[in-house]
Amino acid sequence: MATLHFLTVAEPSGCLPLTATRALADCPLGNESLRTHQERVLGLAAGQSALWDIHPHAWLETSDLVAFLAQPAASVLCDAQGAELLRRRGLTGGTLGATASYVIRFAWDMLRANEQALKTRTHWDNLGTCHASLSVEGRLAVGRGTRILPGVVVEGDVVIGENCKIGPNCYLRGSTSIGASCHVGQAVELKNSILLEQTNVGHLTYLGDSILGAKVNLGAGTISSNLRHDGKPQRTLVDGVMVDTGCRKFGTIIGDGVHTGIQTGIYPGRKIWPGLTTRPGEMVSRDLR
Repeated sequence: MATLHFLTVAEPSGCLPLTATRALADCPLGNESLRTHQERVLGLAAGQSALWDIHPHAWLETSDLVAFLAQPAASVLCDAQGAELLRRRGLTGGTLGATASYVIRFAWDMLRANEQALKTRTHWDNLGTCHASLSVEGRLAVGRGTRILPGVVVEGDVVIGENCKIGPNCYLRGSTSIGASCHVGQAVELKNSILLEQTNVGHLTYLGDSILGAKVNLGAGTISSNLRHDGKPQRTLVDGVMVDTGCRKFGTIIGDGVHTGIQTGIYPGRKIWPGLTTRPGEMVSRDLR
């Protein structure tokens, strides 16, 4: 493995409230931490004599690293916004622009990285116990000790961690990652979302293009909206300013330990900070913090 040195940078405020309780490098993307992903991709550079400076929030694609290694005169790999992703220490030379790698600045970048992580995943083992009625149109990885109950439908790339309970009668689609010891139950639909460990989405819930932290409990009938009526890109509040996400669909970001009351509704792009709760029937029309 090449010797790695990580730049000292602040945690991105655009990834709050998830980074209120953990470093972005520890956030799971495809059920693997960002740091683990970086170490694996940079393992391609084993045997190189150069030392590396890496942005701790860089999502690196193998194709960009291969192109960078093929140009020894290039000292810096940058993303489309000009941020340094990777630098060869002690060298001053040209700059190579990445085509698929980028710095994760916002929560929607995390969803993009999760999708890329699942697209490039090479092992899709089923180590759990699945009911014969399970329908899979796509690729599914299931961790040890996980039970998939009757009536579960999977479409797309879905990875489920260890010791989870999935179903009955739930619909998992798009690029979705479910962490260890989660419960996704009766009549739940998850689409293009990330669930961290020990989170419970028990029944009658829709969650799309969203991220839930650890130990979250969504009350029955909690619904997150992810689409504007006018079809325009979603906007969300970052550092007191409404930011255009560039995403037609973007749901909610919920921090660790949040509990929602039954029939909670959440506007697109709204966020709930760790440890907070909602009342039954509450409509979340602004960030809760």
